[in-house]
Amino acid sequence: MKQETVCGLDIGTTKTCAVVAVDGPNGLEIIGVGETPSAGMRKGVVVDLEGTIKSIEGATEKAERMAGVHVQEVFVGITGDHIRSTNNRAVVAVSAEEREVSSTDVRRVIDASKIINLPVDRQIIHALPRYFTVDGQEGVSDPVGMAGGRLEVDTHIITGGASFVTNVLKCVHRAGLEANSVIFEPLASAAATLLPEEKQVGVVLLDIGGGTTDVAVYSLGSAVYTATVPVGGNVLTNDISLGLKTTLGEAEDVKHRYGAGVPLNGQAEETFTVRTLDGRNAKEVTTEQLKDIVMPRVLETLRMAKQKILDSVPRDLVLGEVVLTGGGALLPGIETIAEEVFGLPVRVGMPQSIGGLTEAITQPQYATAIGLVLLGSNGHLDSLATSRRGGPVFARVKNWLSDLWN
Repeated sequence: MKQETVCGLDIGTTKTCAVVAVDGPNGLEIIGVGETPSAGMRKGVVVDLEGTIKSIEGATEKAERMAGVHVQEVFVGITGDHIRSTNNRAVVAVSAEEREVSSTDVRRVIDASKIINLPVDRQIIHALPRYFTVDGQEGVSDPVGMAGGRLEVDTHIITGGASFVTNVLKCVHRAGLEANSVIFEPLASAAATLLPEEKQVGVVLLDIGGGTTDVAVYSLGSAVYTATVPVGGNVLTNDISLGLKTTLGEAEDVKHRYGAGVPLNGQAEETFTVRTLDGRNAKEVTTEQLKDIVMPRVLETLRMAKQKILDSVPRDLVLGEVVLTGGGALLPGIETIAEEVFGLPVRVGMPQSIGGLTEAITQPQYATAIGLVLLGSNGHLDSLATSRRGGPVFARVKNWLSDLWN
């Protein structure tokens, strides 16, 4: 029997990563990973088509070589400050004479919830049912087969700028690939890193990438709020480079070694050397000096994410913890800072729930790509494949979830 392959493509600001997995007898297993530096993306938005295409080609070719398979279709991660989210509610009458909710009724009510006041330049990316209500009984997760005459749904709707999404899909297509679906990246990261219990109790996921920080808030098992903060780890590197008057490469190394300059486990202040801009000389710098440069930016990013949540999530919503993932989660000392900002326990989210993981990719920076594979294989997302205004690029994206409840 031929094994089914699935590929996730994370086109980031810093790196483009492709993960190939096979759906074998023992479940999903990663068989190939490819990674190339990103060229052409800034803060989740395409700024150079050719550069982005080459990054996609490079990452997928490496993944193909490792996996020994040819990839034709990919699940594409998307992010950017153009992403918006809202919650909407819709109601329909149950159509069957015997007053039993069918999968057709479920599809009808979800479609009705997608009818929102949407500007002409925006596109629905996801319409995610949070819970259903049957004849006033709230909190129903799967209403199919239940008796009732009135079916309601509460839906989390994620929209994006149509031109931004189209440009990403153009790059994918010109790299010789077809997009099965576009998936908002923090949903993929959540699939790879969050436990069902965490989603049920209430959790904030912060996916800190090179150009953006993605936010997803889960409660009672489903997403209640998603957003993007247009600040990521690259800004920290720039700050360190300017503050210490050194090269970007040296600044990136300092960031990875010393993070925010916060002493961990009672460590004393350290002194280290950095090369000057011309590379000929070196100077001594203390972790306290580094802290003065990095801390304001880290605090700004985390506070911006917290403010977005405070502005949009009901104050009575219970949240149990914060999970950090993405490359920025590796910044030494960031857990301590996040605990102070949010007043909640904080952990770093590592990819899990999938076979074939090696230690090299069981890292936060691969959470999105691995999550794309997980979601692509099990079809837990209802991704709108063709827009109400149906552009030619979106027409090529398959509606890969034709029957939500089969």
